[in-house]
Amino acid sequence: MTKKALITGIAGQDGSYLAELLLDKGYEVHGIVRRVAIEDTEHKLKNIVHLLDRIQLHVASLDNVFSVIKTVKDVVPEECYHLASSSFVSYSFEDEISILNNNVNSTHYLLAALKEFAPECRFYFAGTSEMFGQVSVFPQDEATPFTPRSIYGISKLAGYHLVRNYRQQYGAFACTGILYNHESPRRGYEFVTRKIVSSAVKISLGLQKTVLLGNLDACRDWGYAPDYVEAMWRMLQAPEPDDYVVATGVTHTVREFVSRAFAAVGLDYRCYVQVDPRFFRPTEAVPLCGAPKKIHDRLGWAPTKTLDEIIAGMVSHERTLHGRQEGSAGKIQGAG
Repeated sequence: MTKKALITGIAGQDGSYLAELLLDKGYEVHGIVRRVAIEDTEHKLKNIVHLLDRIQLHVASLDNVFSVIKTVKDVVPEECYHLASSSFVSYSFEDEISILNNNVNSTHYLLAALKEFAPECRFYFAGTSEMFGQVSVFPQDEATPFTPRSIYGISKLAGYHLVRNYRQQYGAFACTGILYNHESPRRGYEFVTRKIVSSAVKISLGLQKTVLLGNLDACRDWGYAPDYVEAMWRMLQAPEPDDYVVATGVTHTVREFVSRAFAAVGLDYRCYVQVDPRFFRPTEAVPLCGAPKKIHDRLGWAPTKTLDEIIAGMVSHERTLHGRQEGSAGKIQGAG
């Protein structure tokens, strides 16, 4: 019998790779999107436009409990992957209210709707290393205390506790993946890694002169997004639900990422990168670096790509994008 999976955030980086993974495994894939996405598929659904004839999309608002209930009742999924969230770190009062409300309420609405209308459904919640925040141990694992430093991290930690509550109080098969940074060619432009790669390619093509970045000495544990959605799927195939850190266990500085991205297009980053203190985040005495031993030992998961391989793929994709744009521009001009 074909399994049905429901994905929130299906049009994002992780959601699109997860949809591909599940389709390859024979799932019937459903996704929740906002109406604005349906009205602008070229831009809002660009990551899944090649899948639109193989998946079923449902227009719904995750901050509306009745909308969530209707979707769950319509689909009755066997697996639900909750990836959608307000994912940027912000310190403005208005943004904090929106982030907290959206992230906490959407998780609660989904858990409650599944409990009532699809009680056998297995649930995955996308946690984040931002839940750890100001850490004092290196690397971090599932037993590391959480001390989030942003509303985003706090909202995700609240979701983590909601998941644990439904697992312990109601017997729900509900898991949280505490995912560290993971990149791919589908990473959004609002993330620094995509900004770096895009800027390097544009500078190499003469389309941009410099790029402004924050603290180049900040460290991150960077993995490959398709590896991480594989980890999500494995969590829901396990005999028992649990929470897992998903990471590479290796850190690199932003400087290393920049250096390698620019080297991939034949440039020395020092000639083009300008440091702007406005982009600095609070300093980290201990860097965020995950210890993936538990998921490796229990579920057999391990990362497959090095940072150099990830960057090479992102650079190649960005070059292809600009090649297409130039080609389109040429055709338009010629047609005139």
